[in-house]
Amino acid sequence: MSDLIAKASIDRRLAEIVTPVIEGLGFELVRIRLMGGKTKTLQIMAERPDGGIEVDDCARISTAVSATLDVEDPLEDAYTLEVSSPGIDRPLTRLKDFDTWSGHEARIETTELIDGRRRFKGILQGVEGDEVLIGIEEQGEEVTIGLKFDWLSDAKLVLTDDLIREMLRQRKAAGIVDESQFDEIETDTSQEED
Repeated sequence: MSDLIAKASIDRRLAEIVTPVIEGLGFELVRIRLMGGKTKTLQIMAERPDGGIEVDDCARISTAVSATLDVEDPLEDAYTLEVSSPGIDRPLTRLKDFDTWSGHEARIETTELIDGRRRFKGILQGVEGDEVLIGIEEQGEEVTIGLKFDWLSDAKLVLTDDLIREMLRQRKAAGIVDESQFDEIETDTSQEED
């Protein structure tokens, strides 16, 4: 399991417990994080193997995960469980994510300094072996660099108009979307004078 899915040791322990439950329901674990605060929040992001997840699916996962955690009881303190979709500007946590979202803009951070930097922003160019390829601008030129998947500490898509359009296209293709729900996304640029 990559650090991107579960970073802290408690997250890894929780991932070991909940992954079989989530997979048993036909979904994949995208990310798990135990967040601090007065009451801890256990955040789980999941989706279908081919992408996408609905509110009802999140509820089913939540019920099953709660039941399992009650039995296993890895958390001593009270906590709130949150199950959600990865969202549009989603985290990229598995090697296949970098292939799936090739052509879209992403921000990537590495654990070690690579050529004097840890942060990279550019267009994903897919994967090659165990490397994530990203097109970045260097001295005014577009260059493609390869970053080993194991080097990554954080990676997420950047919210762009292209990305929103692609998500809507996918949802429509899957028959999930009712166009009328998205009227408010259309921004009206014509300013009407009073």
